Amino acid sequence: MARLALDRTSSSAEVTEAVRAWVDEHVPGAWRDAAERGGRAAIREVRSRADYEAWYPVFADSGLVVATWPVAYGGLDLLPDQARIAQEELAPYNLGRLNPLGLSAVAPPLFAYGTEEQRQRFLPPLVRNEEKWCQLLSEPGAGSDLASLATRAVRDGEQWIVNGQKVWTTWAHTSDFAVCLARTDPSVPKRQGLTYFIVDLHAPGVDVRPLRHIGGEVDFNEVFLEDVRVPEAHRLGPVGEGWRVANTTLSGERQMVSGAGSGGVDRIGGAGAERLLRRAAELGRTGEPLVRQQLMQLYSEERIRAWTNERVRATVRAGGTPGPAASIGKVHGASLNQRLQLLAADLLGMASTAWPEPWLDGMPFEAKGMLRSRANTIEGGTSEVNKNILGERVLGLPREPDPWHDLPWQDVPRS
Repeated sequence: MARLALDRTSSSAEVTEAVRAWVDEHVPGAWRDAAERGGRAAIREVRSRADYEAWYPVFADSGLVVATWPVAYGGLDLLPDQARIAQEELAPYNLGRLNPLGLSAVAPPLFAYGTEEQRQRFLPPLVRNEEKWCQLLSEPGAGSDLASLATRAVRDGEQWIVNGQKVWTTWAHTSDFAVCLARTDPSVPKRQGLTYFIVDLHAPGVDVRPLRHIGGEVDFNEVFLEDVRVPEAHRLGPVGEGWRVANTTLSGERQMVSGAGSGGVDRIGGAGAERLLRRAAELGRTGEPLVRQQLMQLYSEERIRAWTNERVRATVRAGGTPGPAASIGKVHGASLNQRLQLLAADLLGMASTAWPEPWLDGMPFEAKGMLRSRANTIEGGTSEVNKNILGERVLGLPREPDPWHDLPWQDVPRS
């Protein structure tokens, strides 16, 4: 194992030296040469996804994937400033974190509410991308109003029996485990009767059905749970406190999909403003006044959004959680990315409306990014829901009237 010999007493120079030495020894030479020659585009030419996944355990074993995590869980226990120095050294080599939902949405509740046994069992293989994760939250009748969900979990000795249906589950078809929010007490108000579980997606009774989206690819799935048995040891947090536990996942997910500077997926569905500027230059469109105005507006917004996300990250580094403020980046980032991808397709002209068959393989990157971005204002919590969160929890505005707020879930009308 090539874990770096660093700790919280290491100086900035020692961190820099150690990371550079690790890169020289463990990052393949062809990847390093490509990074120096042409950045990310050149790296993609010499490094396939399969190549990267096969090499990734080397990265994970270094501790650099989650440098601020305790060593016992796969990190280096570095201070945030030390981790930032390490990340700056790694940035030119485009060493992205695999298993992003696991790192951003599953690890936070494990740290906040998990037992030591759960952390030891699930966090190290998550970091190494040996076990992939997703989240079983939304349901056909409980999307925007997630707390109204109907999936039931009933205690049976040292197990729970789970029945229900989840939908829009990102990457369930490639995942091994999922965090799952289920109702354990229908006789209390909807947010009080929920419990959080870890579900083995290979267990009997789990049926994952892919949903193909408009771009022809599969990201989302519907998941059916029929008499799925979940060990009591896989309950995450107290019984009936699932809503509170789930909010750590939701905050992490919002931060992940907030875009540049969020610490998670930088651009779901396409590239950012920097690539858009380069593409406009390649197409000879930068001399057009309207195009220049659109480019600079989007570039400026992306920089402002990155600074906003950095404030959220600073809160996390100080020991806090992303909290409702993560919704700021989510709301703005979703809208911004849609406008970025729409302009990218517009710059391409007629080539973004028709291309040679096979239609999926021949689809231009810009068209695929534009189509995929349509989901940005839905995934990770709809923009409408996140605006309500901002209004109520950040701005302190009164909640929307809810005549069923304090009624038992079983007495609330549902479609």
